[in-house]
Amino acid sequence: MESAETERLHYRGVHLEQVTLAWNVVGIVVLAVAAVRAGSVALAGFGLDSLVEIGASTVVLWELSGEGEERQRRALRLIGYAFVALALYIAVQTAVVLLTGFHPKHSPLGIVWTALTAIVMFTLAAGKTRTGKALDNPVLQTEGHVTFIDGLLAVSVLAGLTLNSAFGAWWADPLAGFVIVFYGLKEANEIFRNDGPH
Repeated sequence: MESAETERLHYRGVHLEQVTLAWNVVGIVVLAVAAVRAGSVALAGFGLDSLVEIGASTVVLWELSGEGEERQRRALRLIGYAFVALALYIAVQTAVVLLTGFHPKHSPLGIVWTALTAIVMFTLAAGKTRTGKALDNPVLQTEGHVTFIDGLLAVSVLAGLTLNSAFGAWWADPLAGFVIVFYGLKEANEIFRNDGPH
């Protein structure tokens, strides 16, 4: 009976990751179009965050296909490195935009997509966290946290885009990029700190 329940939870974990993967693959295309049209650092950064989320989901699917603590630790480290790379790239890009005073255009497509993404990511995050706890799987739980952060970032980018569209606050767009940098480094630090010697 317990084995059947574990199998059901395992299937749910895989399904949640597959949905996340599919959403983010579509998201990269939508965000690339929206970022280019608007010249938005926040949308470009969020698109890169979607790329990190695709990598994280792929790593979790790989981890769920096998067993072992070393496999879990390797999976967590890969997710951590992806967050560091994302944070460094966005920090440089955002600083350049703020220093040059580049003004992004309005992005109705970006506003709609980030609003939808926030809802989807918060829902997926709750499911992953619950399933990861039930399976006692730290990788799935961590990825649930990553997905929750993805939802928060969607809200942050949405706020920046909305302020820019409604009030012409061009600086809100790149500032939303700094939120991505902060959370990316925070998430990576937590992963690496928990990955120390046991």
